[in-house]
Amino acid sequence: MIYATGDTHGNFQRFAPEHFPEQAGMTKEDHMIICGDFGGVWDGGKKEERNLDWLEDLPFTTLFISGNHENFDLLRKYPTEEWNGGKIQRIRPHVIHLMRGQVFDLQGYSFFTMGGARSHDIEDGILNPKAPDYEEQYWALRRMGARFRVNHHSWWKQELPDKSEYEEARHSLESIHYEMDYVITHCAPNSIVDILGNGGYVHDHLTGFLEEVKERAKFHYWLFGHYHDNKIIDDRFVLLWEQMVQVV
Repeated sequence: MIYATGDTHGNFQRFAPEHFPEQAGMTKEDHMIICGDFGGVWDGGKKEERNLDWLEDLPFTTLFISGNHENFDLLRKYPTEEWNGGKIQRIRPHVIHLMRGQVFDLQGYSFFTMGGARSHDIEDGILNPKAPDYEEQYWALRRMGARFRVNHHSWWKQELPDKSEYEEARHSLESIHYEMDYVITHCAPNSIVDILGNGGYVHDHLTGFLEEVKERAKFHYWLFGHYHDNKIIDDRFVLLWEQMVQVV
């Protein structure tokens, strides 16, 4: 069995047996895919370690792609290895980061993964914590109720893929002739973004790349998170937040 869900932001209570009773019939060979904003590698604290241990003790294997709300400084410290056809990082033996631009074989089905997204809540700026007037800027923005982030504390430029990740993604897609069973991303292609936001969401390099994939690829379903809702768009695009759906 393979299930998928949306953003968890470090809160994994939806996977408790009382909320997800289906796990009673699952084993470590079964998977739960989190479509970005995993948030389980955020501050390296003791509570976080307990949460990761709790995930490891669940009967299934937890897989996730990166969102825009991840601590990429901490995440990059985990070694990279090959697993089921693509590159991963093991946070725990059965808590696994599926890296960008990869194709994985899961239970005989192919999954293309491309994490990352542009943050929506940064229109009032990214603060530099090393700036001499950082404290003054921070509290002024807080008093205004501004939407801002702090570099390397609550925002990382790695939220969007770099050139090498796009190149690897294109290489992976070409190797399978743009044919896969499932696409797993955090944000959506331009045309789906337009439907979701009624023009309120901006396009960026990643949403443009995903639009290219949408136009060229043959796939059954495309699952994504980021927009904090649960709905099906154009029959094949499945936006997930708190809902957990069986994929296979």
